[in-house]
Amino acid sequence: MRHPNVPESLEGWWILHRIFDFERLAWDTLPQAERTPMIEEATQVFSKLKANQDNDLGLAQLVGHKGDLMLTHYSKNFEGLAHAQTLFDKTRLSEFLIPATSYVSILELGLYEATGKIHATLAEEGLKQGTDEWVAAFDERVKKEEQNPRNASRLWAKIPQRRYVCFYPMDKKRGEGVNWYMLPYEERARQMLDHGKIGRTYHGLVTQVISGSIGFDNYEWGVDLYADDPLVFKKLVYEMRFDEASARYGVFGDFLSGIQFSLDQLGTFLEGTAVPALNELQPA
Repeated sequence: MRHPNVPESLEGWWILHRIFDFERLAWDTLPQAERTPMIEEATQVFSKLKANQDNDLGLAQLVGHKGDLMLTHYSKNFEGLAHAQTLFDKTRLSEFLIPATSYVSILELGLYEATGKIHATLAEEGLKQGTDEWVAAFDERVKKEEQNPRNASRLWAKIPQRRYVCFYPMDKKRGEGVNWYMLPYEERARQMLDHGKIGRTYHGLVTQVISGSIGFDNYEWGVDLYADDPLVFKKLVYEMRFDEASARYGVFGDFLSGIQFSLDQLGTFLEGTAVPALNELQPA
C-alpha cells in the first residue's frame, strides 16, 4: 500500500473460524458402536491437518448459546482453508455439528509507526511520492519489516496453547459524524500507539492474534485472545473501552468465549462426560 494515508500491514496465516451447534441429544441416541468410529474418523482428519506444517488447528468448547464448538483453522494459503473445510464436512461427525456462523480473515501486523517512518525517510532522501523510485524504495523497506525475525515469528506462530479463548470481530466507525478513515494519518497513528500500550501491560497474561477481514467477512478485523485465566479477557477489553481509539471509533460484533482442548479430547467433548482437557500446553 503506497497511499500516504494508508498504513502498511504484513500478512501471515489465513484463518477460518467455524462455529457449530452440537446435536448432543441426537448424538446420545446413537449406539456406542456407531459413535466410536465417528470420533476416530474426525480425530484422524484433525490430526492430519494439524501435523501438516502448512496448517494448524484449534478446538474449543464454547460457553453460552451462540455455539457449542469452535474450530480454528490456520493455513498458509487460501485454498488450505477450503481444503480443511471440505475434509471436515466429509466426516460422518459433521451430520451432528450444525454450522452456526463462521469468520474468514488473515493474520495481520499493522505497521502504523513503521509506515510513518518510511514516508519520512523517503521524503528526507528527496524521493517524490508516487514515482517509480519512491515505490521501489518503499517496497524494499516494507520487505525488510517482513523479514525482521520478530515480525516473522508473529506472522507464522501456531495457535497459542492456552486454556481459554475469546474471539470477536470489530470495525472502526465510518459514519458521517465520526469516521476513523477521515482522520489524518498522524492522528490515527497516535491513537493506535496509545491503544497498543494498554495491550502491552497485559504481556504474559494474554496472547493476542489480530487478523484482517476487509473484503473477506462482515467486519474489518477479527481478534483472538488466549489466556490461562478467563478473567483476563474482561480486564483487558474493559480497560481498552477507555482508550480513545475504541471509545470513539470501535464497533464490536458478538463475543465468543470458550475452553480450548486437545485433539485426543474430542471424544470427551462429544460424550459430555467431563470438560475436555488441554494436554498440549506449550509456552505462549
